[in-house]
Amino acid sequence: MRAAIVPIPAQSTTADTGECAHAHDGRARMTWARLLKRVFDFDIERCGCGGKLKIIAAIEEPAVIERILTHLGLSAQPPPRTPARRVALFQAA
Repeated sequence: MRAAIVPIPAQSTTADTGECAHAHDGRARMTWARLLKRVFDFDIERCGCGGKLKIIAAIEEPAVIERILTHLGLSAQPPPRTPARRVALFQAA
């Protein structure tokens, strides 16, 4: 009886372009560069002059990141977190 109740999934008529797919799909997921472009309207793959950028390294070691930032004269410590604002839901009248 399940076949009579559950709809048949629609067949995709477009070619797989690597765009976003759900985790349960077999299609490729969206790359992080495309996600940055989609969410923040920031294209990590293009230079300001219009040329194509190529990522040559991803630095993930905290000690290395700290050394690079310190060498550049930048703070290696993240900015302090601002505490959440208290919102008075019920004001005494």
